[in-house]
Amino acid sequence: MGLPPQEAEDRRARHLVRPCRRPKTSSAGPVRLREVATPCRADGPVRRVRAGATSTADATGLDARAEQETVSGPPPVSLAGRPVAPLALGTWQWGDRWVWGYGRGYGEADLREAFEASVAAGVNLVDTAEVYGMGRAERWLGAFLRETKAQVVVATKCFPFPWRTGRWGLFLALSRSLRRLGVEAADVYMMHWPFGPVRVETWMDAMADAVQAGLVRAVGVSNYSPDQVRRARDALARRGVPLACVEVRLNLLERHVLRTGLLQTCLAEGIAVLAYSPLAMGVLTGKYAADRLPPGWRGWRYAGLLQRAQPVLDVLRRIAAARGVTAAQVALAWVIAKGAVAVAGAKTGRQAADNAAVLRWTLEPEEVQLLDQAWT
Repeated sequence: MGLPPQEAEDRRARHLVRPCRRPKTSSAGPVRLREVATPCRADGPVRRVRAGATSTADATGLDARAEQETVSGPPPVSLAGRPVAPLALGTWQWGDRWVWGYGRGYGEADLREAFEASVAAGVNLVDTAEVYGMGRAERWLGAFLRETKAQVVVATKCFPFPWRTGRWGLFLALSRSLRRLGVEAADVYMMHWPFGPVRVETWMDAMADAVQAGLVRAVGVSNYSPDQVRRARDALARRGVPLACVEVRLNLLERHVLRTGLLQTCLAEGIAVLAYSPLAMGVLTGKYAADRLPPGWRGWRYAGLLQRAQPVLDVLRRIAAARGVTAAQVALAWVIAKGAVAVAGAKTGRQAADNAAVLRWTLEPEEVQLLDQAWT
């Protein structure tokens, strides 16, 4: 008689988690990546530091001087060895009843249409996580992937539940995600949050083991502070694994990663930045205002910001009207202009197609500046 499914899965995870041989470090000490950063402003264009240059003090405590050059347009981004479009499809809405109201106005058929419309428009990166819809998002995405011939890069995430204690917990979570997605290896695997009690370095060691085991192609982190990103980067570098991407919250109303310098630091080091909630959970679509809040938890979260957001919404509408596009597309184009990949969620094919239209045009520097100055 075979093992019960859960016990069989746990046994497989134990087999995968056996220690990997670690590369020897040189006598000069652990590998150090270039520690360059540029103080970030919300009122200017993306700045990148040329390779080999030093930079001024930044939020991570570096103290140097920099030679800067302005980048016109987003830099090219590659993940897991493949170039990706500056717009990605997010799946937080897939199966989530509490925040997004799955089952009330949209269902699985709508999600399939959202996936198909995104891929047809040239979107080739899908961002998901084990906790989205309690696993349903990964399961549906796996089914949709089997129905398409398109080459799609899949990024998923491990949630650091307090009962997960490092390598064993990560490998078990990874094995379950791979099963739901129906793939042998994750293109991109990220730690979803930096919650304790497990240290950043412990998680990154487990990530490096997963890469060496052939189960993960690229490693990323999500919602990490500048210091935590540095620690993750250095821990991976000691194992010979690069930090491929950092996922952050970034939109016209929430610019913390611009003010801390994290976005510029990542771009300078060739670390891709994935920006989730680029539409502020729907607030920047033009449908809401201070007296017309989003339903449920989203309204509670953004009620205060919407009291002060009218200048931004006015500029969004003016630019959208002048260009003949939607306010949502303008908000996405601003995130892309900052050098990030905009991870835009979609519940329906219509939403996905509207979002993907931003791939056909870019904001002018003067328009970016107007949007920068509309929110202080």
